[in-house]
Amino acid sequence: MRTFILLPILILTLGVWGCKHEHEHEHQEGHTHKAESHSHSENEHTTPSSPHADEIIFTKAQAEKTDFKVEEIQPKTFQQVIKTTGQILPAPGDESVIVATSNGIVSFSNKRLTEGTAVKKGETAFTIMSRNIAEGDHYSKVKAGYERAKAEYERAASLVKDKIISQKEYETVKLDYENAKIAFDAVAGNRTANGVGVPSPLQGFVKNILVKEGEYVTVGQPLATVSQNKRLVLRAEVSEKYYHTLQNIRSANFKTPYDNKVYVLSELNGRVLSFGKTATDNSFYIPVSFEFDNKGEAMPGAFVEIFLLSGDQENALTLPVSALTNEMGIFYVYIQLDEEGYRKQEVSVGGNNGKEVQILQGIHAGDRVVTRGAYQVKMASASGAIPHGHSHEH
Repeated sequence: MRTFILLPILILTLGVWGCKHEHEHEHQEGHTHKAESHSHSENEHTTPSSPHADEIIFTKAQAEKTDFKVEEIQPKTFQQVIKTTGQILPAPGDESVIVATSNGIVSFSNKRLTEGTAVKKGETAFTIMSRNIAEGDHYSKVKAGYERAKAEYERAASLVKDKIISQKEYETVKLDYENAKIAFDAVAGNRTANGVGVPSPLQGFVKNILVKEGEYVTVGQPLATVSQNKRLVLRAEVSEKYYHTLQNIRSANFKTPYDNKVYVLSELNGRVLSFGKTATDNSFYIPVSFEFDNKGEAMPGAFVEIFLLSGDQENALTLPVSALTNEMGIFYVYIQLDEEGYRKQEVSVGGNNGKEVQILQGIHAGDRVVTRGAYQVKMASASGAIPHGHSHEH
């Protein structure tokens, strides 16, 4: 009888426990779904990371306002470079300076006389006039001095015969006369209606003009430089550690300090003259000399930065030096992503010939890189965000 009473109680207890467990499970599932729904809702409002988050916008309008160029980079042959310093020298016997032979106001005999003008030996290049200046006409003064010295010499010649004056006094008067004659002959032979002409000492071309029309000059003042054959010598000083590679040097580029311009010897009809076999006295450097055409831009005597070009390196990636920007010793370039979008890229550089630099890491063949106007793109990067409405081209 007791068994029949306990059985309904057990069934009722199991039923209540089952309902409670099912309710708790449904409640937990509800919270889980709610949490997942809330998570999805949050994700819908979260902006995914953009592949163009580091893009710099440089518009067409901005590019048109500056010297701007983008180039597609492809492998090519690049000559190995030895960077050093040296000096530009005139070729032996190649140059001469025209100097003023009197004081006065200088004028150009040929109104078309400019740098590069051809001149002949003995041709009058300048005229110096001193007729209307306070110190008097130079020619008249030299002529008067010569005539006085000549008269004194002739008088002394007759007096010395009669032993009225000593031989020593006669020799002094004779020397004064000879000096006066030399001075007079120097200006008398070039005397013109407008003043004293100053001739060119050799045949060649005018390398540079050192005075202006109407300027006052004094005796001995340089007026111009005449170069005979339009050739100059580039002398490089090379460290001894490159001795075994000197025979591979074929040409050179050089950069001048006064115009910061890079000159290419191959464009100036340049050629190698000689290689030093020993280091110079009190120096650890070996001289290497080149000869090239002087087009009036290179200044003899100037110290220059030299890039010696030796063996060829195939399949090198190179960029113009103007493509690089430098930040704290690290080099960067700007790669074009689309029509108006660019990305800043760190690069590792190799050899530099003054005009182009080899890129070892950071870019790949086919990349489009800003080669002119990189600084302007760098300034544009300060704005940061991509403008609304900008669309990417893929």
